[in-house]
Amino acid sequence: MVRGVFALLALLFVAACGKPKEAALPPGAKVLALGDSLTAAHGVTPEEAWPALLGKRTGWVVINAGVSGDTSAGALQRLPALLDEHAPTLVLVTLGGNDMLRRLPQGQTVSNLGQMLTLVKVRGSKAVLLATPKPSIAGAVFNNLSAADFYQQVAKEHQAPLIEDALPEVLSNTDLKADQLHPNVAGHALLSKKIFEALKAIGYAR
Repeated sequence: MVRGVFALLALLFVAACGKPKEAALPPGAKVLALGDSLTAAHGVTPEEAWPALLGKRTGWVVINAGVSGDTSAGALQRLPALLDEHAPTLVLVTLGGNDMLRRLPQGQTVSNLGQMLTLVKVRGSKAVLLATPKPSIAGAVFNNLSAADFYQQVAKEHQAPLIEDALPEVLSNTDLKADQLHPNVAGHALLSKKIFEALKAIGYAR
């Protein structure tokens, strides 16, 4: 009976500790930032965009694969060639915003994001999903944007870490935006900090 009690306590301890952290990526590791205009240097120089700033913070080689106007379907088509070319250790997937703006079927976006995460893992890389804000008149008026709900669904289904609040929080602050949709220089700087802190919590960054 005593053994049974200790075994139960051990199981409860493991459950309380949660999932162990991922191994930290060393300096020089290749990281692919796959996204749209929120990742590309839209309105800022390439050196001012968050992928370049993240590279400076970590010492990683962060490849900016953001394409303005891209959708999840377009990024899914681009991904195999990017994986072949760069063989990244980690892929940061930041897509879905243009799908929502164009009112594409949500099921299609969910499927495309899922296929990207699967492809990354099949190729031997790690994947992290970054949520983008859902279009909202109230959110835009009151500067209180939130992530679209389907990102949690995709992350849970494919067991991928989710950085949910970084983009919505930055884009909720008018002082951090160049226009209604894109961060300015200060926005990219804060975004890189928030992404770094989230990756540190996951275990990838030190």
